[in-house]
Amino acid sequence: MMEKLFLITVLLVLFKLPGFVSPDYVPAIFTFGDSILDAGNNRFIKNCTAQANFPPYGSTYFHHPTGRFTNGRTVADLISQYIGIDFQKPYLEAHLDVVNGSIKSYPSNGINFASAGSGVIPQTNQDEHVLPLQVQLQQFQTLVQQGQIDTTLIQNSLFLFESGSNDIFGYFFAAGSGAFQELPRPHDFVQAMLDQVESFVDEIYNLGARRIALFSLGPVGCVPARAMLKDAPLDRCYGKLNFMVERYNHGLFKMARLARWKYPNAVIAYGDVYRMVWHFRAHPYRYGFLDVTNACCGAGQLGGEMQCGIGPYKVCQNPDEFMFWDLFHPSEHTYQLISESLWDGDRLQIKPVNLRTLADIDLFNY
Repeated sequence: MMEKLFLITVLLVLFKLPGFVSPDYVPAIFTFGDSILDAGNNRFIKNCTAQANFPPYGSTYFHHPTGRFTNGRTVADLISQYIGIDFQKPYLEAHLDVVNGSIKSYPSNGINFASAGSGVIPQTNQDEHVLPLQVQLQQFQTLVQQGQIDTTLIQNSLFLFESGSNDIFGYFFAAGSGAFQELPRPHDFVQAMLDQVESFVDEIYNLGARRIALFSLGPVGCVPARAMLKDAPLDRCYGKLNFMVERYNHGLFKMARLARWKYPNAVIAYGDVYRMVWHFRAHPYRYGFLDVTNACCGAGQLGGEMQCGIGPYKVCQNPDEFMFWDLFHPSEHTYQLISESLWDGDRLQIKPVNLRTLADIDLFNY
């Protein structure tokens, strides 16, 4: 009798754990975007200056730098753990492994194509030799066309996308540097960004993607790096920048809302990271934060005027108490909160379904 009760208790606990999901549908994750999701691709790009391959990056979870722009895991890592699959390798690392013969084929648990510093506009940070969304897509497309990735695997996999913050931050940086007359109007710039994202979604759908998650940008106007922007306030978030972010996010939401008609047999979820982060900021102590303004690691005002690990930087004792790890990026604790909301959240956080449902759904009977 006691053994039966123990078994029932274990099963109930398992069903409540974030990671309990049927492995029948999602064997892999393919990730596209910028430093929020990058697992270290930039380490393998010659002359790339957008790097996090030095301490104290990676100090909390991996205990060494991995190229991730935080102290631990990213959202892609955490979602992988919830599903029960290994972390995805950066594409360029996997490619080198295949070329030199250390592995025979590309990993069956997915690939991370994200590149820190990149944007949805091809020209964004091109002087830093990052890989824009279009190049990431081309890399994936080549693998599919060469038969390096099984088509059934693609149809069953999760596709994660987050990008755009570098484009918008760069827009405001250029405006403050005197290049405002050369810039398109904010509305036109946002529309150009959304056009690129829509083309990306069209193409991955044509290549077989059926479980797609588009993550909104967080409130970029609140990052410590705003200290480097002309006219940006230090005592509050930069409203003008956040307004532009909101317009972009609304376009992503509309894209996901219309997906059912445009993309048959596919589900596109919209994760409202912007709303989540504002909620954490409004209730910091409830979520374990003592500081939602300054970077744990950095230098200058807000810790946002110099990258963590470079120059005379300072690092906090407990990164979990900080919303921001460095001048641009959340701490692992923040990523954990975001990942939990994306995985198990309600329709205020992610719609039409959360990632747990998206991972476990039978698309043919949806």
